[in-house]
Amino acid sequence: MKENIATIPLIKAFNAKDECPFCNLEREAEQHAVSFILGSAYMEDDIREKTDATGFCRHHFKMMYDYGNRLGNALILSTHLKKLNQELAKEMSDFAPGKSSLLKRMKRTDTTTEHEPQTALGAWISKKTTDCYVCDHFRKIYGRYLDTFFDLYLKNEEFRQLFEESKGFCLPHFGDLIETAENKLNDTQKKEFYPKAFALMQENMERLQKEVAWFVEKNDYRNKDKDWGNSADSIQRGMQKCAGGYPADEVFRAKL
Repeated sequence: MKENIATIPLIKAFNAKDECPFCNLEREAEQHAVSFILGSAYMEDDIREKTDATGFCRHHFKMMYDYGNRLGNALILSTHLKKLNQELAKEMSDFAPGKSSLLKRMKRTDTTTEHEPQTALGAWISKKTTDCYVCDHFRKIYGRYLDTFFDLYLKNEEFRQLFEESKGFCLPHFGDLIETAENKLNDTQKKEFYPKAFALMQENMERLQKEVAWFVEKNDYRNKDKDWGNSADSIQRGMQKCAGGYPADEVFRAKL
């Protein structure tokens, strides 16, 4: 298969043969971003300007803390907090409470579903706690990976075979793939792609269900001498299939 700078990461991810090639790409991207930020980039004014404005999500703050470089983390956090405090002070100064009513006061607070913020301050906080420099790094290239997937799928027989012999995708990335297919494929191509993608997902979801079920059965003393098969690591792979990511990954740390 002829490879180029746009296709190499995607082909490499499919050749990894794990439960989701897009999870593989996402892990590579976020590790690269964290290494870049905490390597030396945090000393560059243009990078600090971006991290000051955007900040990080809870997951990637934890990843940065685990990575190491306490001074680098402190410098990034110091100027980010300074900008955050300036903006927060303005938002609170401009805050104007909405009109109250008996109906609103009687209504139970519902936190079980997502609601649009009712105040400008709430909207600002929502944005500040969901924006993330590392997440943005992957989002910027993720669409390109999805486009490249369909470009290769339509034009390259070897890649189609890689896809058809893969273990499918995690549910979140599978959803993105299907949504992208709606725009990237014509009606005839959809009639070919969807049955293949659906069969691939069904086969591999059922495979994992059986592997996890055997993990449970294997812990019965009557099965202690039987072979584990592929079930020994089925818990983490099952979690990945359901929600994405790599639950069993070791903490990503700076190489000393």
